[in-house]
Amino acid sequence: MWMRGGTSKGGFFLASNLPENPAARNALLLSLMGSPDIRQIDGMGGGDPLSSKVAVVSPSKREGIDVDYLFLQVFVDRALVSDAQNCGNLLAGVGPFAIERGLVAAQNGETPVTIFMENTGQSAVAIVQTPDGVVTYKGTAHIDGVPGHAAPIPIAFKDTAGSSCGALLPTGNALDLVNGIDVTMIDNGMPCVVLRASDLGISGRETPAELEADLALRGKLEALRLACGPLMHLGDVTDKTVPKMTMVSAADDGCIATRTFIPHRCHKAIGVLGAVSVATACLINGSTAYELANRGSSSPRSLKIEHPTGEMTVVATLEGATITSAAILRTARKLMDGTVFTGDT
Repeated sequence: MWMRGGTSKGGFFLASNLPENPAARNALLLSLMGSPDIRQIDGMGGGDPLSSKVAVVSPSKREGIDVDYLFLQVFVDRALVSDAQNCGNLLAGVGPFAIERGLVAAQNGETPVTIFMENTGQSAVAIVQTPDGVVTYKGTAHIDGVPGHAAPIPIAFKDTAGSSCGALLPTGNALDLVNGIDVTMIDNGMPCVVLRASDLGISGRETPAELEADLALRGKLEALRLACGPLMHLGDVTDKTVPKMTMVSAADDGCIATRTFIPHRCHKAIGVLGAVSVATACLINGSTAYELANRGSSSPRSLKIEHPTGEMTVVATLEGATITSAAILRTARKLMDGTVFTGDT
């Protein structure tokens, strides 16, 4: 099944329909997507990291969990499939897909689906609209970065701190100096390096195309990413899609403005868990984002994370200065249900 989940889209597969051997599975997915090729003209990929994604779903044997979800990023221009990160956008399609494939029984009205995210070992609960016991994708919810409206799929995350790096702040510091630039290295569901846009000589309001055309900026960001990887306990990140590099600046009317490299292309919006990590950085005194952010004062509080095509609101519940849970609104749409062929077919 091909689905849009949040501001991404990709293939959703039952684990039982893919090879068990990871190398054979990855070779199959590269063929299906048409990678490596910047156009992905010979496959289902859309020539962009946001449309070259895969969700592998299976019934879970874990107590209190409905399904397990493995996210795989299929590189566009390289013969590489990575499980080094999670994807909170494609996560929005996992609940509907699980119900459509009979892994979860639909309730009348709405159906909660508890999902174990294999990449990070964390769980989330997605609420899927199921009037009369059938998944509906029609609704009035709108998320920036996606045209039109669809059924709302609120997703609640818990215990995401340090999911990939072992700690919310992998170095133990709110602020570190790397390559002469202040950075906040943080992992609240997605490993991110948060930098002030002004420290890199940009306003933070440039378009993704303008930033991608700035070769000097891209070189500086990649050097920083490679230096931060080991400090975040991620090892050599040369062939990894984490950490994400997020440049922040003061927002227009939200919490903070962002421009994010994921890691070599500039995101047209921002990833779900990336937004959660950035929102968390905004609340940590001494971080690169703290003084720039409109932080609010309530609990729970809504933190609007602005991005190139709008904003994503993170609803954070706090105990003192600690975020105990984060929720976000996403939507999804089923695009195709059928047979996809390999290049050898």
